[in-house]
Amino acid sequence: MTTPARAASPPPPEVLADAYEECRQVTRREARNFYFAFLTLPAPQRRAIYVAYTFCRYCDDSVDAEGTHDEKLARVNQLREMLAEAYLGLATQPLFIGLYDVAITYDIPQEYFQEVLNGVESDLVKTRYADFEELRRYCYQVASVVGLICIHIFGYRGGEPARQRAIDLGLAMQITNICRDVREDWEFGRVYLPQDEMARFGVDEADIAAGVVTEGISDLLRLQIERARGLFASGRLLLPYLPARSRACPAALGLIYSGVLNRIERAGYDVFTQRIGLSKAAKLRLMARAWLTGLLLR
Repeated sequence: MTTPARAASPPPPEVLADAYEECRQVTRREARNFYFAFLTLPAPQRRAIYVAYTFCRYCDDSVDAEGTHDEKLARVNQLREMLAEAYLGLATQPLFIGLYDVAITYDIPQEYFQEVLNGVESDLVKTRYADFEELRRYCYQVASVVGLICIHIFGYRGGEPARQRAIDLGLAMQITNICRDVREDWEFGRVYLPQDEMARFGVDEADIAAGVVTEGISDLLRLQIERARGLFASGRLLLPYLPARSRACPAALGLIYSGVLNRIERAGYDVFTQRIGLSKAAKLRLMARAWLTGLLLR
């Protein structure tokens, strides 16, 4: 695993402070569910998580923003170059100045960030997934490795068992996103629902395009929700491996995303005519519950 080189001249404190502040602003503006969970962290870990989130946001935007295929690929490659420069201690852009400091402080391997870039780049070349094993690999790249980055920031013990729980939590969250965003992903030309499972329930892409909740779509989404819940159950077992002050963040994320699954069910699996989500009040209640869970857990 590649760890960052020590910069010959670290960034001045005011430059580093500005970099962290920019990432905080991006997170507050864009993060929705994540921002509430991040508020439960101690200040040093919270600002580090803002950097990790902003990196992922830049990666997503590089392929979702307007442009030709070649322009989008060029944006991904530019991020690769900036990441490599950051790990050499040569960052100049605020996000990567912050990322260098976070990587040094929390000993985060460069390969984790590279995997995120690999995942978003695959959106440019792969828009269908034959089965869940193919989809799992994609979810690992864009979500599970983010969980691995996070547990470096949280601090963790337990080695591989802890890492596997973080991987499962990331998978569960990404499957939740896939269920919620079926219509939006279709508009981007992407179908993440496994093709073999679509065929099993008699769902074709015309059904998704029509935006009508058929019996097959209900059954297909029910299967994804059951899968996600199993992974959330595994992900909850991460908490004992974390310091008490860090537990509320993943606990809150698990509760918020599980709440989205519940809302999808209550909406009769209609993910076409509305964006399923939780109210601010509901998120705050779940944050309080997560905080208590983290403190009481032994």
